[in-house]
Amino acid sequence: MAELKLSGNHLKGSRPILSFDSAFDQQPHLQLMKEMFTQSFATPRRHPKSKPFHDHVISFHFLDNRIWLRNYQVVPGIDQKKASADSVSLVEVGPRVCLNPIKIFGGSFGGPVLFDNPHFVSPNRIRALLKKREASKYGAKVSAKAQRREHQQQHQIPHDDLADVFK
Repeated sequence: MAELKLSGNHLKGSRPILSFDSAFDQQPHLQLMKEMFTQSFATPRRHPKSKPFHDHVISFHFLDNRIWLRNYQVVPGIDQKKASADSVSLVEVGPRVCLNPIKIFGGSFGGPVLFDNPHFVSPNRIRALLKKREASKYGAKVSAKAQRREHQQQHQIPHDDLADVFK
């Protein structure tokens, strides 16, 4: 829980520095994602409401077939008003995001499939497998009961004449 207490804040309207993992230059679907993220998160040049400085970094990493996004604030040194390259540190300010790309289409919500994630398993498939596993447990119990009854019928204990002597 301590790692969820993110301290820090960056200014509204300030321009972020976008930092991408080297994997975003190697795979074609990640190159497309990099371009989409750049267009979504970058501030247009000479936008009237943008600030003339950078005070936060958005980093994108590709790990475990997922895209991990982290947001950091650029914090200058304790005794300095302006940030120099030697005295700057990064503080995570959130939000943290983990994206699992499923499909990339050529159009807005359809068209030819440009990328299909072979590692993605839908939640419906996971639920169906869990139900099937539970059903197999019930089937095992029913078959065990039937085998027990059959075993008892085949191996009946003979009646003992002395069993009722002391009652």
